[in-house]
Amino acid sequence: MKKSRSKTYLLALLPFLVLVGMFEIVPVISIIVQSFMPSGSGAGVTLDNYIRVFSEKLYQTAIINSVVIAVFSSLIGLVIAFFGAKAANEKGGKIGRLFMSLLNMVSNFSGVPLAFAYIIMLGNTGILTLIGQKYGIGFLAEFPLYSTVGLMITYIYFQVPLATLLLIPVFDSVKKEWKEAVGILGGTQKTFWFKVGIPVMMPGILGTFSTLFANAIAAYATAYALVMNNVSILPIRISEQFVGDVVQNPQLGGALAVVLMALMVLSILFNDGILKKNRRRSNGR
Repeated sequence: MKKSRSKTYLLALLPFLVLVGMFEIVPVISIIVQSFMPSGSGAGVTLDNYIRVFSEKLYQTAIINSVVIAVFSSLIGLVIAFFGAKAANEKGGKIGRLFMSLLNMVSNFSGVPLAFAYIIMLGNTGILTLIGQKYGIGFLAEFPLYSTVGLMITYIYFQVPLATLLLIPVFDSVKKEWKEAVGILGGTQKTFWFKVGIPVMMPGILGTFSTLFANAIAAYATAYALVMNNVSILPIRISEQFVGDVVQNPQLGGALAVVLMALMVLSILFNDGILKKNRRRSNGR
């Protein structure tokens, strides 16, 4: 009976495995293979594409900008989301459900519509920009929307609701009895969160950061609609190699894509390494 059930489960999983193979595994393998092929129609194996990626300033800048924007937008979004998730967890009831509904709605507002909304509000002729020019508010009048800073702010916007949704269940791991125990022992709220709450939540916080980092470093639609080629980041440089109007170089694009995937894998490995250290320390205690 068990063998027949396991076969049934495998048959049910077969369509899913086929889709994963066709749309994830095969494309990844083809990109990796293509990245080691010479540009043009030549055959053979070469490292020239990777040498170009790490030696030419254009692609070095793209890697640095992508990492900086992903790290800072993830950190800032995580800090803001921490307080939002904390408030939602403590309130609950109708207000908590309303807050969750708003989060679900806002989390889907990204890509081209988000970029268009920022252009309307803070672009060269945006509403807030014109108000800043009229009333002498320098920050609004000269807001650097079409720059690395502006791009980071738009990323923070869609990072916050995603991080909040991911952190709300993490707060469920913090028990009210622990807060009461810390209070009885004379500890403050600050003592509780830094000594008990945050350490207990650390695996969830690090997992959320890893998700936010991957979400930001691979984002394309918002960045392209907002800054196009004005800011050099990896997703835009990758797309240029496959859909360029003048010259297409899928081999170089494959190398850039492999670098992007490597950065995402490194963030996951870094997250796992920190979690293992925390587990060892807790076991040592």
